[in-house]
Amino acid sequence: MTEKITSNQENRIADLVRDAVRALSFSKDEAQEIIKAGGTLQEQVKPILQKLAMVDQRFGPAVKDFEFTVSADYVYDTQLDTFAKKTKKLKTTYYFNDALTSANFAKATNKLEPGKTYRVRVFPILQTVTSDDCMTFLKKQGAILVGGQGITLLQVNKPNEFPVSKWTVSFDEKNVLWEDADGDHRVPVVYRSSDGGWEFSLGYFESDWRRAFCLLCFCDK
Repeated sequence: MTEKITSNQENRIADLVRDAVRALSFSKDEAQEIIKAGGTLQEQVKPILQKLAMVDQRFGPAVKDFEFTVSADYVYDTQLDTFAKKTKKLKTTYYFNDALTSANFAKATNKLEPGKTYRVRVFPILQTVTSDDCMTFLKKQGAILVGGQGITLLQVNKPNEFPVSKWTVSFDEKNVLWEDADGDHRVPVVYRSSDGGWEFSLGYFESDWRRAFCLLCFCDK
């Protein structure tokens, strides 16, 4: 059974509406007109709130939810190349896509900050979805898009937080993803095998994503 809204949640939503009203800086007369049209206001606001509250059943609740502090010596510009140099030679690395380089993925939307602590969650995909569906879902969670740098840094420091026998996907905006010779935009993905092995590959933004995949979601605490 779905739990009812808490009084704290109700107050927070009311605060958001109040902040929006203040930001619009209505005059006294304008505010009075809104009050007079109270019924119409409620009818127009209800579908907006309902739309925002919709839970996308194609994604499951987080299977991982933890905090992660970026090491003080983290360097965004060289993260992928440093990671590749150390990881390719490991016996547990079953596959590594050579295109996963710092040069190819140099435009991540967000650069992780050394010393900063983030909240990280991993959401399973339950039904076939597009990349745009995934991006919409992530943005609704308040996700910070960290691309290949984020997922590789996490794999080094928190390998046990990756779901077993699943691909974990680290999205970014399409226009900052590396575009291959065929014009496809590639998305960093990591597979954790049940026998301790790993694969570091690139999916296709233009393709669909299925139950074998999970979404990596970094957020501010």
